[in-house]
Formats: sequence, C-alpha cells, structure tokens
Amino acid sequence: MGERWRAAVLRVLVLQAAWALAGGQVRYSVAEEAKAGTVVGRLAQDLGLEAGEAEARRLRLVAQGRRASVEVSGASGALLVSSRLDREELCGKSAPCALRLEVLLERPLRVFHVELEVTDINDNAPIFPAARKNLSIAELSLPGSRFPLEGASDADIGANAQLSYTLSPSEHFRIEEENSNSRSKSLFLVLTKALDRETIPVHRLVLTATDGGRPSLTGTMELVISVLDANDNAPQFNQSVYNVYLSEDAIQGTIVARMNATDLDEGTNRDVKYEIDTIVPPRASDLFSIDANTGEIRLTGALDFEEVNLYDLNVKATDKGTPPLSGHCKVVLEVLDVNDNAPEVRVTSLSVPVAEDASVGTVVALLSVSDRDSGENGRVRCWVWPASPFGLEATFAGSYSLVLREALDRERVSEYEVEVRAEDGGAPALRASRGLRVPVSDVNDNAPAFAQAVYTVLARENNAAGAELARLWARDPDEAGNGRVSYSVWEGGAGGGGWRAASSYVSVDAESGRLWALRPLDYEELQVLQFEVRAVDAGEPPLCGNATVQLFVLDENDNAPALLPPAGSAAEAGGVAAAEAAAAAAGAGAESGTLWAWAAWGAPAGQVVAKIRAVDADSGYNAWLRYELWEPRGKGPFRVGLYSGEVSTARALDEADGPRQRLLIVVRDHGEPARSATATLSVSLVEAAEAAAAAAAGSSSSSVSVSRSALGVELGPGAASAATNVWLVVAICAVSSLFLLAVVLYGASRWAPRAAVLSGPGPTTLVCASEVGSWSYSQRHSRSLCVADGAAKSDLMVFSPNFPPPPPGPTPKDTQPEPSALLDTVSGPSFVPFSAPFHPPS
Repeated sequence: MGERWRAAVLRVLVLQAAWALAGGQVRYSVAEEAKAGTVVGRLAQDLGLEAGEAEARRLRLVAQGRRASVEVSGASGALLVSSRLDREELCGKSAPCALRLEVLLERPLRVFHVELEVTDINDNAPIFPAARKNLSIAELSLPGSRFPLEGASDADIGANAQLSYTLSPSEHFRIEEENSNSRSKSLFLVLTKALDRETIPVHRLVLTATDGGRPSLTGTMELVISVLDANDNAPQFNQSVYNVYLSEDAIQGTIVARMNATDLDEGTNRDVKYEIDTIVPPRASDLFSIDANTGEIRLTGALDFEEVNLYDLNVKATDKGTPPLSGHCKVVLEVLDVNDNAPEVRVTSLSVPVAEDASVGTVVALLSVSDRDSGENGRVRCWVWPASPFGLEATFAGSYSLVLREALDRERVSEYEVEVRAEDGGAPALRASRGLRVPVSDVNDNAPAFAQAVYTVLARENNAAGAELARLWARDPDEAGNGRVSYSVWEGGAGGGGWRAASSYVSVDAESGRLWALRPLDYEELQVLQFEVRAVDAGEPPLCGNATVQLFVLDENDNAPALLPPAGSAAEAGGVAAAEAAAAAAGAGAESGTLWAWAAWGAPAGQVVAKIRAVDADSGYNAWLRYELWEPRGKGPFRVGLYSGEVSTARALDEADGPRQRLLIVVRDHGEPARSATATLSVSLVEAAEAAAAAAAGSSSSSVSVSRSALGVELGPGAASAATNVWLVVAICAVSSLFLLAVVLYGASRWAPRAAVLSGPGPTTLVCASEVGSWSYSQRHSRSLCVADGAAKSDLMVFSPNFPPPPPGPTPKDTQPEPSALLDTVSGPSFVPFSAPFHPPS
C-alpha cells in the first residue's frame, strides 16, 4: 500500500510538471476501488494557488453528466475520492479509462480542465454463462469425439482478462482450447475413453476458468454429462435361488416372494416383465401366479403339507429392448407344517358287555390313534376320562388297549360312558375324542336287603280278617332274575298258653311283600307277635335276606269294668284270671248283686266303710277306672273316692240317717266310648259294739268269710286302716322311686343319641298316671316305660313287648333284631328303658 501511495505522489508531481508545460491542464491517475478520502492530487498547489486562497476563491468541481466519485477539499484544496470507483462501471471494457473534470475558481473566474485516469485492478473473476451445463452423450460414442463448450468472460481488461481453462480429473474427458481467426477462443470437451452407462450413467465434471491477474481469480461451471443408454445388458436377479418358507395354512392371495430383476440399461431397455417358466410338480401350476410388472408371486390355491411339502418355480425376467434380453432364477418353496390335523381315534375291537366280576387287566377294547401332522404336531398323547375304572396301555406305536384297572360293581354303575381323549403336541394343541359305551353285565352278587332289620307294626285288635297290616320291601340291586324277590314268613310266633306259629296269624304276599292278617287279633289274647320274613332272589345260586317283624296289637275299649270280690274271699283266690274272665263276660252297664257293709253310729267324717274293687281286661286308658256315687244324689252321709273306690263317711253319722243306707255306685273306664258297671252297696247303721263284733266274727268264721265274699266289700276301721297305712307307705316310696328314675332317664335321653328298647319275655303291664296322681292298673307286670306327649288323656305307659320263646331249631345269627331298629319304626310315643316293675297300692 505504501508503494502504491508513493507511486501516486510521483504521478501527481509528473502531472504538475506536465500541466505547467501544457499551459494549465492537470492530469491525475487513481486506481479503481480506492477508498473514500484517498488524496488523488493537491489540486490547489498544482493550480498555483496560495494557501487559503482555494477556500477564499471557492475552488470547486463543476458537475458533469455522470458522477465523478471525486471532490475538492475546501480547506486544503486537495482532490479526494468521495465514493467507490469502479472502472468497469465507469468505462466498461474501454481502455484507458479517463474522466474529464472542470474546476471552477472565482475572483476572478477561471476554469481549469482536469483529466482523471482510473486504472484497472483484477477485481472481477471469470464468469460462465451458467453455473451448470447439461450434456447428453451416446453410450456408443467413439473416443476422440469433440463437444463444443461456451467459455467464460472477465469484466477486467488487459492481463486481468486473459483466461485459461482446466477440467476436473476424468479418465473419459479432457478440455481443448482452439484459437480461431476471430479474437475469441473456441473451447471443446473431448471424449478420451469409451463410455459405459451401466458403470457411470452420469459424469459430473467441473470446468475452471482462471484470469491473468495477480492474484488470479477463477470461475467454475459444472458439467453434467448424461450417458445415453443402449440395450447391451440382460436383466439380472439379485439371487439365483430364492428359498421361501410358507405355512400350509397360508390363505389365497398371500405373497410367496417378490422377484427383483434389474437391468443396467435404462428407459425401455430396462423395463422388465416377469413370468413363471416351469413349476415342479407340474400339477401345482394353478397354485401360483406372478405379477408381470412387480414380480410378486402370490398363492392362488391351498397348500397341504401332508400332500406336497416342496415346490420348485423357475422364473424368467425379460426386458423390452431390441432385441429383448432375459434373465432366470429359481424359487424353492418349502411348506411348513401347521397343526391343522386333529388326532384320529379309531376303535378296532370292542368286547362288551363286561361282566361285573371281570378281573383287573381284562382288555375291553383295542384302539388305533394317529395324526397326519409331523414333528411335535404329530406326536399324540392319549388318556381315558374318567380315569377309573378303565385305563390305556400302549401296545406299540399308535396302538392302545383299553383295560380294566379296578373292580366293577354293576349295582353302583351299570354302564360307563368312557371317553378316549387324544391331544397332539402342536401349539395350540388339537384334541380328539372317541366315546365308548361299556355296559356292565350283572352277576348275582347281592342278597335282598330289607330297609330295616326290625319292623315294628302296630295293629288294632278286632281287625278284619285279610286286612293289610304293612308292606315289606326288600331291595335287591341286581337286575332281571337276580333282582326278582319273593317273600315268605320264615319263623316266629307267640307264647303263652302254648306255642302258636306266626303263620296262623299273618301271611305275606310272595310278590308284593304285603303283610295281611289271617284272622282278627285280640289284644287280651295276643299283645306281641314276633316273626321273621325271608326275601329270596331268583339268581343262581339264590341269595336271601331276613327281617324281624314285631307286631304289637293295640288295645281297643272292648271290655267293660268287672267288680272283684273282696280281699280274702274264695273268688279272690281264683286269681286274676277269674277276674279277667268276669270282666270279659260283663257287658256295658253290667250290674252286680247287692253288697253289704256296716257302719257305726257316731263314726267321724272320712272313716272308710267299704272299698269297691273292679278290674278292666283292657289296658291303658281303657283300663283306667273311676268311681261315681250315682244314688243317693245330693248331700248324703257317704261319698266314694273318684279313683280309689273307697266308700267313706262324708260327715258324722247319727240316728237320723236311719238304720240302712242304699248306695248305687257306677264304675266307668276312660275308653272311647266309655264302658261302665254298677254296684249296689247296702250299709247298715249299727252300734259301735255290734260293728266291732261283726268284724271279729268275720275274721274267725269261715262261714262269715263266705258271706263277706258275697258282699264284695272290705270292712273294719281297725285292721283295714292298718293295712291301708302300709299300702300308703309303699305307694309313696314307689312314687318317689319313679320320680327319681324318670329324672335320671330324662337326663340320659338328652345326652344319648338314640334309646333302645330293652325287653324280655314276660307278661306286659300298663301303668297309667292320672291327673290327680291316683293309680289304676291291670294285672300284667311292666318292664318298659312309655312316655306319651299327647293331650289330657296322655299318660305314662310301661309298654314292653312280650316276646314269645323262639320255635325249636337253630336261630340264624343274622336275623337278630337290633334294639335301635325297633325304636326307628315306632310312630307316636318314644320308648325309654325302665327295668324295675311298679306295684301300685291296692
């Protein structure tokens, strides 16, 4: 920069000298692109002005037609660069570039001519007409072919505008310059090597123009050379063999493979169409199709691994050039097995029915199991459902035996629905099953069995002959003849008065098991009848079962009360049997003869005069007696105990009562309807001494005893009252014992699950407790206590069957009744044990 400044100063000095010689014209030179403020020359000095004169005389430039880009400093009078100087803008390609300026000076007015030369610098790079040049050259062009190019231009002049060209490295092209007669140079692109579009379809080169300036500037242009194709390449597949795997369950339309054949040519030369040349096996030609344009092979049918598992397809690709060229490849399609076949279960042999006594291991059926799939899909697992009593045993591959694993019982299961299930090893697994109906044939292995070991039958006396008493039923779970049961009375009877076989009282229907009476039953003759019923099936050999039947005869009120002779009489010596016979002979409303008794005048109230004794052959409520004074009615001197039958004074006797009183006493039972008997008692009123003498005489004379027996009363306030006291003590003790025993039994019944009936041979006694606590009884002793929970007529009953001794012969051990069985069959009162007999006061 300093050198440039010194050169400018020297140039100004030279101009000043020249101006002096030329008569006043000043010439300056300045380089283009000088910065604003650069001093071009000291114009005031060069014009010969003194210091300060330039400002005083207003030294200035006169505007011309175009902008000068210089100005005169008013203070110093120097010519300065005021704006950018661009030679190419001011003068273009003209050389030299001189600007003519006029300088005006006043006082006096003078005009000076100044010439300013703008010198060129290398500030413009070469420029091509376009940044990119596209060329198309045939692929078959020969080396040495020349292709003209348009050169670059440079706005500078002189050496700065001298251009040279270079081309980016290429083995196929080079650049040549040729001087023509004209002032411009011709530029050519020369082909040095044959082109191959398939190798390099487009060549991209850079052409560079460099000027002669210092430093030099360059300009570039991109040459895009497209090689025009020729059909010199056949289509090529990217693989010679395509290995494809496809599941056999692929649906129609599934893409098998996409062929990709490429042709290195272009245009129509590279357009490829596809076709399937051959298929192996040939019958599969309808299974596949190919798109001629895209090369997609699609499935047009259904695959089946079990039929064909491998296909070979030869595919051809042909271009559209002239002549057309072709390429080939092979598609190997391997079909993959899917689990699309369920196992198959076939029965090859079936042996039914199976006897229920068949041994374990017996072969029932032979089966064959197969699966058309392969690998895990064809591996089959088999089992039987339900798991018992049958099982599977594998004999060899795919064959199984259905065998018996457990003992059979036709009565429990008469027929089996067996399902043989098979499952393959696929995912998801497929299953198959085969149902087998295996009936079990019967053998006579079950004896008839009654629902109860002991049947308790309650029958009212006086039933009609042929009346049905009960229905017995024995179950035999066998079938057909093995389960057909017939019934018969096997053994048993009633004791007392000689053995009487049960078959004389009852019979059983052989087919229906209906138990019916052969004749009317009489409670007073028979209370309990025990026998066995046998059930026999029709199998071979026949089997049988027994049941014990206990027939209890229920009492009816068919006997009226009968009066008993007084104690100690001959009639009393006849025993209870005579009294029962009398009671059985008595009808409703029966009357006895007149009874006699003595009473002393002055006897106090409550003194027992006599006691009426009666008995009822019935039992229970039907034998519970009560005594009523029928005549005289009203307030008589005597009264009768309601349940004791004692005739006592209602008040003190006096002479006003007369010498004799006639009493009519009615004895009634509690049956429905009630039965009764009447007794007439004649009471003679005598002196006390006479009454005592009569009592003493009665105790020492047998004739008097006979007379007393005819009277049917008990006399004497002395001996009779002593005996009565003894009986009262006994009664109180007995009642206390009964109460304590009842409490114990009640506690036992609360904790014990069932109560058994304990009984044994012997006469039956019925004990009844009245509302007022008095007792009446039959002449049968009791060993069982029955607690009834009924209404007002319910009572405590001791009710024990009188089992007769068994008939001669062996007694089967399996026919002994269980105590609890009797309890289960009794309806109504519950039975509780009571072993001690009760003796009420007489």
